[in-house]
Amino acid sequence: MKKLIIILMFLGVFLYAENFSEMSNQELISIMGYVDKKNQKKFEQELKSRISTMSEKEKEMYKENLKKMKK
Repeated sequence: MKKLIIILMFLGVFLYAENFSEMSNQELISIMGYVDKKNQKKFEQELKSRISTMSEKEKEMYKENLKKMKK
């Protein structure tokens, strides 16, 4: 439930954002699958550039959301 609230909150603010570099790793992970198609390429590039700096918990969340996106 808490995760859903956080996701909805970020969606309202960042769904149309084009500058993903200002977002935290957690924010980027939270909006995976909800980014507007016109911003998808920029989003994926930023997310991939952050993988090496993610904590183990963030990497787990990233992998889990990645699986959900592929379904």
